[in-house]
Amino acid sequence: MLISALVLSTLPAPSSSAAVVSFPDVRPFKLFVPTTYDPSVPIPLILALHGYGQSSAQFEKYLGLTSIAQTRGFLYVHPDGTKDRAGTQFWNATPECCDFQSPKVNDDAYLMSIIDEVSSKYAVDSQRIYIIGHSNGGFMTNRMACNHADRIAAVVNMAGGSFTKSALCAPKVPISILEVWGTADETYVGNHIIGKPIPGAIKTISTWAAINQCSTSGEKQPDKIDLDPVIKGAETTITDFPQCPIGTSVQLWSIAGANHVPHMSQTFASMMVDFLLAHPKASSITN
Repeated sequence: MLISALVLSTLPAPSSSAAVVSFPDVRPFKLFVPTTYDPSVPIPLILALHGYGQSSAQFEKYLGLTSIAQTRGFLYVHPDGTKDRAGTQFWNATPECCDFQSPKVNDDAYLMSIIDEVSSKYAVDSQRIYIIGHSNGGFMTNRMACNHADRIAAVVNMAGGSFTKSALCAPKVPISILEVWGTADETYVGNHIIGKPIPGAIKTISTWAAINQCSTSGEKQPDKIDLDPVIKGAETTITDFPQCPIGTSVQLWSIAGANHVPHMSQTFASMMVDFLLAHPKASSITN
């Protein structure tokens, strides 16, 4: 589906107050602009992609990124997927997940149109464009990393798979990747969607390490971190994949005992944002 040009319904936000700017079109979205926005200073842009059957509003309530965008000073969009015939919202991410109807929706073009339109109207730092996605939104996040690593600096995938056929993921340049997964999630070790196998956490992160030309032998950090506020103690193990190209990082955060939807705290969300903002697109990276 070709996406027509998106048009602003309001002017850029004044520096004195935060604003939510609507972009009306066939598939409208809203942009959060922090109070610190200065059109002469480029700032990061983060997109957040909800899971299958969710809405952007539900995902924002779960993540709470609006307050973090205000505090940290970045532009923020959490768009909606398409509704299928049953009214379920989805992203057409990979052949495995989750566009089960025809004709297929071109969500890749839609998300790039958001990035392009926001960048044309606001001072977006082209070296700091990021995506976070959960489940089906995580699949879509991985797809965008595969297809647009030249534009997207880093992504966070929460419990979402990628292409079963790794040859379908051929980014032009290395890209920083963070995969966040609960070990009690049945997708952690892989699963099936309507008979199609999907890679789990280890397969997905190992594939990204190989694509980025990092070491495919993960190294667990000695200190665990506390992400899930319901699970007692520091439950999360960070696995690094070293020897990545300069400026890039590949990590897996395994949340022991968490299911497909880990409990979210602002600390949890902030740490994912910290990973993104710490990894701008390295200008020295080449094909």
